[in-house]
Amino acid sequence: QVQLVESGGGLVQPGGSLRLSCALSGRIVSINAMGWYRQAPGKARELVATITGGGSTYYADSVKGRFTISRDNAKNTVYLQMNSLVPEDTAVYHCNAVVRSPGVTWTSSYWGQGTQVTVSF
Repeated sequence: QVQLVESGGGLVQPGGSLRLSCALSGRIVSINAMGWYRQAPGKARELVATITGGGSTYYADSVKGRFTISRDNAKNTVYLQMNSLVPEDTAVYHCNAVVRSPGVTWTSSYWGQGTQVTVSF
């Protein structure tokens, strides 16, 4: 059973920073990619950033230059460093992992429960 547990959300003032963490547990053979998505009230879930097993990264235009995604492969953990936060970044942030489990040749996608990030005075 693969599980993703996020942490690090909270309330921060505009211009502030937060660091989100997402730890993957369970038996896996490999991780193809991990990433962060967010969903604001009344809006669809959107991609924020992803990082592949090889370390290639992708960022949504709205967070480029402000957010940095990174991975600790030894800990199966992905991080999202968020700087220069603005109120529009307020959302529930969800971690995602695309992994291959033992005994199968296909990959599966898993989601964490989400962590709330609120940017406000």
